[in-house]
Amino acid sequence: MDRFAELKTFCTVAACGGFSKAARQLGVATSSVTRVVDALEARLGVALLNRSTRSVTLTEAGRGYHEDALRILAQLDAADDAASGSATGVAGLLRVAAPVSFAALHIAPILPALRARHPRLQLDLRLSDTAISLVDESVDVAIRIGSLDPQARLVARRLAGHSRVLCASPAYLRRRGLPLLPADLARHDCLPFSFADHRRGWRLRRKDGGPDAPVEEIAFQGVVQADNAEVLRQAAVAGLGVAMLARWLVHEDLRSGRLVQVLADFDVNPGPMDVALYALYGSNRRGSEKIRSFVDLLAEHLAQSGVPLD
Repeated sequence: MDRFAELKTFCTVAACGGFSKAARQLGVATSSVTRVVDALEARLGVALLNRSTRSVTLTEAGRGYHEDALRILAQLDAADDAASGSATGVAGLLRVAAPVSFAALHIAPILPALRARHPRLQLDLRLSDTAISLVDESVDVAIRIGSLDPQARLVARRLAGHSRVLCASPAYLRRRGLPLLPADLARHDCLPFSFADHRRGWRLRRKDGGPDAPVEEIAFQGVVQADNAEVLRQAAVAGLGVAMLARWLVHEDLRSGRLVQVLADFDVNPGPMDVALYALYGSNRRGSEKIRSFVDLLAEHLAQSGVPLD
């Protein structure tokens, strides 16, 4: 069997955590995937996978082999990109991970231009409001909002800042009153993300106090929580409570009056690290024309959008 196809099959099983799911992703029979991995282990003389009735996990030897296999496959992809790009322009499959709401607002609008500029480029969008592993999900580039992990071996291109605001609908504020101090949020209905650090409460720091001003930890009653920003935006517009959302998401709502910013004199969830919007990709894909073309177009769109991203 083709050695690269063998490596791809093994890495897909490791990423999917099972033979059946890997087979569906590869578009082949489960028995075929099992035979490939069994033959690979027999050739190497070592077990790469721990098998159980519920899941498949990597053995210690399998983890090392998996890292090497991913690196080899990524280098092959990069070589293909360089060769096909020099001959035919940007072409092939580009796998992009991004938050759901951001993709709807800022990736979907650039698709016509991307298609017009690079008709041989295929795009596979993986949308989730939780971070997707570039390695495990075979993603080429991830658009991620947050602070950089200095331990991650990734190239990070900063696209924009990422400020957040507290906001609620005019109807809700007429009904419940305007919070004037962070402590007032404890008496309001709040709409947090379902991630653990948001469920515990929000942190606020007065802007005019500078970075050394004390941070107030505010616990509140979460009446609706979700792992999707657009759901929380719609809940806020419907008058269900106060939400903490990205300014790029609620820019039009604030401008039109559907939402009103509250506690504007405070920074929301301040931290020591730069929270921003990044394009992340593996260091071995630094020269990929597919990645550069997509990220350049996205950065161009953000710069021209008029949405206050800083």
